[in-house]
Amino acid sequence: MAVFITGSTGYLGAHIASLLWQNHGERLNLLVRAASQREAEERLWKALQLHLEFDRFHEFLKTRTTIFLGDLTGKRFGLSAIDYQRLVKSTDAVLSVAASLNRKSEKACLNVNLRGGLEVLLFAQKAHADHGLRRYSHVSTVAVAGQRQSEVVEEDKAIDWERSDYDPYARTKKFVEHMLRELLPDVPKTIFRPSIVMGDSRRPETTQFDMVQAFVFLAGLRLLPLRPTDRIDVVPVNFVAESIVTLHQKEKPLHDTYHLSSGVQSQTCAEIAKALSAARKKPMPIFLPRLEPTFSGTVGWLSNRRKWRVGRLASLLQVFLPYLTWNTVFANERVVSETGQRPAKFTEYCYPLYNFAKEHNYEYPYKPWPASPQP
Repeated sequence: MAVFITGSTGYLGAHIASLLWQNHGERLNLLVRAASQREAEERLWKALQLHLEFDRFHEFLKTRTTIFLGDLTGKRFGLSAIDYQRLVKSTDAVLSVAASLNRKSEKACLNVNLRGGLEVLLFAQKAHADHGLRRYSHVSTVAVAGQRQSEVVEEDKAIDWERSDYDPYARTKKFVEHMLRELLPDVPKTIFRPSIVMGDSRRPETTQFDMVQAFVFLAGLRLLPLRPTDRIDVVPVNFVAESIVTLHQKEKPLHDTYHLSSGVQSQTCAEIAKALSAARKKPMPIFLPRLEPTFSGTVGWLSNRRKWRVGRLASLLQVFLPYLTWNTVFANERVVSETGQRPAKFTEYCYPLYNFAKEHNYEYPYKPWPASPQP
């Protein structure tokens, strides 16, 4: 039997797949959108080379992996009846990681997060009816908490259907949580809600640059339109992935929902700015929160000018800014208590991440598929 993972070619999904391969001896069923087996393998290699040398990756691929060429949003993932049945029969756990993070596109979020999320749930129903599932784990987001200001949010008090949502991403992820509880009432389930995932506390390299690019831009400003005492709940991807895998593999987790966050230990804008300024040997920026409305308005105007180079950066900032100004953090006592691990502080690894992003112009130096891989 195997763990079925969606989103294995994504940033977080690749971390999770690597941990299951290396530390838990799991066999994996991976849904990959590709026209051929070779294209799927190359996509996986691109995603996983941050974690594995090619020979090790190739060994796992050939001995402990089954690739299903499909699309999350297609009926039965676009698989043939035979392949879909093979996937159902061979899966004993599900890790639903895939999602559209395009917070500005309601269409993308509806298609991937809702339609795709429903297809995974329908698949899980079939697998559970056939032979039972030991666990269904779903990666959500703290953004399901909706619009907040200056709060500490606990897991069981996050969902409030009377609150407005920040964006389509938050709205669709909240509804998928609802569908999971309604459609799989008898399946052991775990919901994981990461906060702002940025960087890896163990190394400077990253393959995910959207949030990093917005962070680097703000780090270069002499005047910051932020309140220095506001807390920002940033968490490293290695803490998120390790927490997910640990709790997914546990026979009986203590809770069904976990915030994967920095919690009340989240650092303030001033603490982050001070650490980064000291590392860069630059003076501290000046905080002028009264500029925030003007700054946000300008960013919004520029984000609609996609033909301009600055338009894409403005689009990233428009998504990022609300999470910097809501001064809200998410209680993490559950995950810390149960795993015994706390996330590293952002100030401990933000400068290496900053340097890597700048030096590589926001692109990871991917290695090509070797000319003669091991058979």
